[in-house]
Amino acid sequence: MCGIVGVVSNVPVNQLIYDALLLLQHRGQDAAGIVTQQERKFFMHKAKGLVKDVFRTRNMRALPGNCGLGQVRYPTAGNAYSEEEAQPFYVNAPFGIVLVHNGNLTNAHSLKSELFSTDHRHINTESDSEVLLNVLAHEIERTTRGLPLQPDDLFAAVRNVHRRVKGSYSVIALIAGHGVLAFRDPFGIRPLCMGRGDGTVMLASESVALEGTSHTFERNISPGEAVFVDLQGKVYSQQCADHPVLKPCIFEFVYLARPDSVMDTISVYQARLNLGETLAKRVISTVPPNEIDVVIPIPESSRPSAAQLAQLLGLPYREGFVKNRYVGRTFIMPGHAVRKKSVRQKLNVIASEFKGRNVLLVDDSIVRGTTSKEIVQMARDAGARKVYLASAAPPVRYPNVYGIDMPTADELVAHNRTVDEIREIIGCDALIYQDVDGMKKAIGSLNTKLDGFDASCFDGVYVTGDISFDDITRLNENRVNADENEEDTSRLALPNHVD
Repeated sequence: MCGIVGVVSNVPVNQLIYDALLLLQHRGQDAAGIVTQQERKFFMHKAKGLVKDVFRTRNMRALPGNCGLGQVRYPTAGNAYSEEEAQPFYVNAPFGIVLVHNGNLTNAHSLKSELFSTDHRHINTESDSEVLLNVLAHEIERTTRGLPLQPDDLFAAVRNVHRRVKGSYSVIALIAGHGVLAFRDPFGIRPLCMGRGDGTVMLASESVALEGTSHTFERNISPGEAVFVDLQGKVYSQQCADHPVLKPCIFEFVYLARPDSVMDTISVYQARLNLGETLAKRVISTVPPNEIDVVIPIPESSRPSAAQLAQLLGLPYREGFVKNRYVGRTFIMPGHAVRKKSVRQKLNVIASEFKGRNVLLVDDSIVRGTTSKEIVQMARDAGARKVYLASAAPPVRYPNVYGIDMPTADELVAHNRTVDEIREIIGCDALIYQDVDGMKKAIGSLNTKLDGFDASCFDGVYVTGDISFDDITRLNENRVNADENEEDTSRLALPNHVD
């Protein structure tokens, strides 16, 4: 999962891209990069770290031009500790192309071999984004055949990219002297939208990047669709997939996206309210409401669900945890020891909300269970009489292969375990999960034109249809194995998900 943005304007875009990346910081905190174009020359700066730390005044002054791209990176494959893998990526032929990518290619390994043996292109990193860039460059070279570039050539190239590439990908590419090309995979797994401002066209991962920079949201890019914005701001578009279907990643709505975003016409905030409503029905069937004294969210994504649940059950809603905004998401943090240590750095209890009470804690999801176990113990240490735990998402039982750093199956607390076995590991008095169908109905009701969701981490159904057990094993071999780098990562201080 990453955040991407592309802009074509009649004024310099460096500050605008920077501001958009700040609004997308929750989508990636490992590295950031911006590239701009002036007089067919690219100007690029990228490095590891947060947006505010990567770009200083001198860096911004060195990014002239009226069009450009930006990305915030959250690594799921390749080498997370190499600045070479920060985006954007660049190739000089044809025309000169830079690219930013959000997603994960499931056939990157075979594509890399094809690029070397058949397309005669060299890949210098372990990043699937560099693979995707070279596939795109090769297909553009084939369709243009040395002739001047036309929008139809780009659409033909994207059509061939769709036929070769598997997995999830939302892409924005800047083509020297021509404009910005954006496209989305045929399943629409990762989000991408477009908006306009005064003399500006912007493409971004989430609508919040548009609205927060005074642009008017225009529409989502459809699955399989390609959009080309020339340097004068004229927009061309075409459907480039043979059989496009809209099956966005449901975990975007559960946790990843900001609540003030609207994705594929679904309000993320309303989706989380709906999850709270369906979760309330599950709670009633497990724990009588009269045995619960207070509902407390585990900050921050779970707040809408917890508030809605408390209202429907007629229970007090209280804030029982204070979150340190300078420690990052624990399920993203690489090493087990780092995650465990960070929980108490990340959260502190308000003891008066727990002492002598039966508390229902509400979380957005439970992945490894490490954080949940620590939080339940913190509630007990603060004097809670009983601690119940409810998850607004179903059990995470399967690895994710589409760009979320869901670990190997053996690291998932719910894999091959019953709910009662999970409860014993976490140490709570009752554990209530959302059910998969309830989750899909709660969110899907907000856009009846959806063809479904990628909910593979919950139901094991991989919507691209090309994933086997062997594929998952191979993809996990390329996962960032940060347990081996724990000494390096333990010093990182990452920001919180801003909800």
